[in-house]
Amino acid sequence: MPSLIQTGPYRTPSKLRAGLAAVLVGALAFSTTANAGGLIRDAETEALIRAYAKPIFRAAGLGSQNIKIHLVNDRAFNAFVVDGHNMFMHAGTLMQAKTPNQVIGVIAHESGHITGGHLARLRNQMSKAKSTAIMLQLLGLAAMAGGALAGAPGVGQVGMGAAFGGIDSAMRSMLAYRQTEESSADQAAMLFLNATKQSGRGMLETFDVLAEKMRGLKGINPYLMTHPLPQTRITQLRNLVNESPYYENTDPPELQFRHDLIRAKLSGFIDKPEVAFNRYPATDTSLPSVYARAIATYRQSGVQAALPLLDQLIAAQPKWPYFYETKGQFLFESSRGAEAIAPLRKAIELAPNEALIRIMLGHALLSTDDPQYLDEAIRHLRKALTRETTSAAGYRQIASAYARKADQAKTSGAKKNFMAQASLASAEAYFYEGRLKLAKVQAKRAKVGLSNGTPNWIRADDILTFQVPRRN
Repeated sequence: MPSLIQTGPYRTPSKLRAGLAAVLVGALAFSTTANAGGLIRDAETEALIRAYAKPIFRAAGLGSQNIKIHLVNDRAFNAFVVDGHNMFMHAGTLMQAKTPNQVIGVIAHESGHITGGHLARLRNQMSKAKSTAIMLQLLGLAAMAGGALAGAPGVGQVGMGAAFGGIDSAMRSMLAYRQTEESSADQAAMLFLNATKQSGRGMLETFDVLAEKMRGLKGINPYLMTHPLPQTRITQLRNLVNESPYYENTDPPELQFRHDLIRAKLSGFIDKPEVAFNRYPATDTSLPSVYARAIATYRQSGVQAALPLLDQLIAAQPKWPYFYETKGQFLFESSRGAEAIAPLRKAIELAPNEALIRIMLGHALLSTDDPQYLDEAIRHLRKALTRETTSAAGYRQIASAYARKADQAKTSGAKKNFMAQASLASAEAYFYEGRLKLAKVQAKRAKVGLSNGTPNWIRADDILTFQVPRRN
């Protein structure tokens, strides 16, 4: 659901599992970073990340690859790629980055891994490892830190580095190979930044921070790390950055403002309320500060206490859709679904392409149990699902709506049709939750009420015959 921090364990949907490279399947079993806090879905944050990524992807020739950037609920500064279609960024990267340029540098670096074919070559290198145990360790390392901009290891990475102490030269050779790729990705990042007329200073600033953090860590062997030490990378990169004709370029003020809003929003949701209040005190009357306090107030004291702050935000920026979305979300979560409808409708009016907001609006409409809202809810959910094609929550809500339509149907034919659509939507929901047996049960029911050969019948049949690909 939009604007909610998803704190449950990270579950890769069946369809996504089928499409990801085998390296991800193996690596996630070892990574405590990617699955510890789950993934964050938020329309405003994702819109900003897309704005950062779009020019970089275009410059890198990746514009047609439909790369998804997933936000991991983790405060660490980190990012990594797992294949040519999925990039993961920790929330901490956005929270710690002071400028958009710093985050754009991260995206450019990870894009360098994709264009460089580093993941495919990594799998080839792993096939040369001397034992299965080494291969598994490398897979874990690939997801934990592979492709990450952060050269400074976290606690988990330090622990993994210590575990490598007794392995043979094959592992050391592999790690040296990974360091070369990191430097290569840095250089590719500068090409993409120059092509988009953006400065590389953000990358240097990030490395300066990481280098400072590493000064307190002693006894680290740089050859037992997948990434060169930050100071080494700063030296290698500084000339490229300084020589860029766009070195002095800065982020547009409106982009910086959106970045500040997202930092405040994430702090309000992720940090303890008292931490957010400390970071964004009442003496700071800027909109990002009010945003953070509104969210922290809601979490600490409930929607009624937060409404004045939310209304203050809306009054200051009446055309910003995400303030209305946040107000609607808080009302909906507080069992005030009927009151949530108006702000969510306004959010959709201002941001008609935001599928996550449409799903929430559909849910709010259905929560009223008012039959007059059924068709509107179905309309919003159907439109949302053309974009959010793997949203189990969206499918579950539209299944509920179709079931209610079936209850209201006056003819047996209409009732059968609505029940078939409800069953198909339930099958989709189970499918994208990875609950394949239940998905097949619902798909079988759907086929009975659908006309043979129609698109919906074919989709039900696809689910019914789907088999999870075996790992080699």
